[in-house]
Formats: sequence, C-alpha cells, structure tokens
Amino acid sequence: MAKLSPNAPEFDGHLAGQLDGEDRRPAAERPVSDEPLLSEDDETTVLEARIETAGVRLDKALAEAFPTLSRARLQALLSDRAVSLDGQPVTSGSAKARAGLYAVAVPPVAPATPQPEAIPLTVLYEDADLIVIDKPAGMAAHPAPGSETGTLVNALLAHCGDSLSGIGGVARPGIVHRLDKDTSGVMVAAKTDRAHQGLSALFATHDIERTYIALTRGAPNPAKGRIETFIGRSSSDRKKMAVLKSGGRNAITDYVVERTFGEPARAGGAPSAGRVACTLQTGRTHQIRVHLASKGSPILGDAVYGSGSPATAVRAALAEAGLTRQALHAAVLGFVHPVTAAPLRFETAPPPDMQRLEALLSEL
Repeated sequence: MAKLSPNAPEFDGHLAGQLDGEDRRPAAERPVSDEPLLSEDDETTVLEARIETAGVRLDKALAEAFPTLSRARLQALLSDRAVSLDGQPVTSGSAKARAGLYAVAVPPVAPATPQPEAIPLTVLYEDADLIVIDKPAGMAAHPAPGSETGTLVNALLAHCGDSLSGIGGVARPGIVHRLDKDTSGVMVAAKTDRAHQGLSALFATHDIERTYIALTRGAPNPAKGRIETFIGRSSSDRKKMAVLKSGGRNAITDYVVERTFGEPARAGGAPSAGRVACTLQTGRTHQIRVHLASKGSPILGDAVYGSGSPATAVRAALAEAGLTRQALHAAVLGFVHPVTAAPLRFETAPPPDMQRLEALLSEL
C-alpha cells in the first residue's frame, strides 16, 4: 500500500438475554446471576443476586455480588432506592448486609449530545468519505462518563460539521474503532454511512494493517513471535482485562523486538528495556498491553498492567522523559478505501514523550 502523507508525523460489551415477562417463581427458585432478568420498556435493567453471608458492609457485599457495577455506582443506586432485599428497598450502604435475594434496578445511561470543540487535529488524510488523524495521548476517542469534553468526537464535530456518519450513535458519530485515551497514533473516522459500514466490515474481518510501537520493561523472549490467548474481563478487577484459560475472546498479537536497552544483569537475563513492534491480528480491548504483560514485559508507564518495578535506571529515564502514560503508539494503519477501493497506508512516528524516553534508554 502506498503511504499518502510524507509528513505523517478494540469492541467490547455484552447484551444479556431478557425474559418476555416477569419471573413469577418464588425468589429462592430464581436463577442467581449478574445478568439482566428483565427489562421494563427497554429502559431500566433489573439485576438479581443472592447474598448468603451476612455481617459485612452492604455496599461491599453488593460489589462482590454484582461485579459489573462499581461500589460507587451501587452507593448511588442505594441512595436512589434502586436496591431491594426480598422486595423491600434498602438505602444504607454502610449497614450490615443480610442474607437474601437482592435486586438492583439500573436505569439506562442517557447519552449526552457531544458539542463541537475547536481542538487542533493532525489530519493525515481526508476526503468526502473518511478522515485519518494522528490522535495525541490524553485524548479519549469519544465522550464517556467523566470524560464528556475534549474528545476526538468533539474535535471531529468542529472539523467536519454535520458530515460525520451517524451509525455510531449520538455519542460516537464517525467512530469506527478506538485507541485508549493514553495511547497515541493513527485513527480513521467515517464521514459517510457507506464508509462506516465498509470500515466496520474490514475491522470485523481483520483486513486492516495495524502496527504499534511499545517501549517495554525488559523485552519479550524470544525476540520474535506470536502471542495467542483468550482475553476477557479479569475476575479480580472488572476494570481490567486478563489472559484467560477458558472463555473470553481469541486474541492474536505478532511481535518483533526491534531494539533492547541496558545489558542483562546476568548471562541469559533480560535487558532493562525494549522497543517492540506489535501487529494486531485481532482487536481486543487492551490487547497489546495485556499480551506484553503476560510475557513478563509490560509497557513502561502502564499504571494498569505494569506490575512490578523497572530497573532503577529505567525509572530515572521515565521521570526525566516526563512520560505519564503507557509508552504505546499506533504507528501504522493500512486498509483498502471502503468506497474507492484505493489502498491506503499511514505511518507516524511516536510523539515527543516516547522519543525522549527512547533516547534516554539508549544511553543505558
């Protein structure tokens, strides 16, 4: 594919089954699960779970019984009288839990209408159907609770006006794929529904070239290989993804260690850090971050998956470089134009924070 810009510097979720009507069985005979049991007018979702152990704080017990809801969210629902025990409302999260069947009525999240914001964009390519940009670290792809402004969607609304595809819904116009907020790099957005459908099909069949550059603690061994696992929600922390022995979704990452930094502390040991090119064959949430961590080489600066501590010299380099996010950059995005069938390929260099860190690591 031809590179078009010489200056060119993951789906997640589930839909649970719903019953056609109210479950009229006695409470003790109903299934115990964190899946929706019924939906009223396609709005409020009712979750049920049985708590057998009494005596602990109610909000803590509920958080364990309903892992898809955060403790803070449950406290708010308690205040809203949306939690009941055997049909009777309970409102105090600090009260002691009692054994029984708990029901939580979860109202739908009202989608906010994002507003245009005059945020500068680095545009790599644009035509009537799509736009390709180099997303900076720190910018979320689309609005979400706690991050309603300053997103790529807000910037695209100002840049493209009303020409963005509406297939993504009111909160995600034009968005076909995502990069994590603190991951920089190349993204494509759709300006027409035809382009949105075509790009979505390419992502679904993995007919997209996607290569990322990561700076890692140590380096994966062997220096070139394929990581193929199942990835799903962590059982210990619902906000994290994890490699699973069963369940989850198949995830494949091809990687090449392009460079290592720092001599191994012992013969046959790992270097202090590495530069790793990762090519996605699938696109799961946090895939590269989880896969590199599973190889014992988490991405430097990754506060979620970067367990353990890098060498003292690497920590000093991180501090001097001023890197405050995971050192991960989506460097290459290649695909066939969904309307014109022209081959497109875009490549950008990592941003200054990663370049500074790599320069400092090269001195180890």
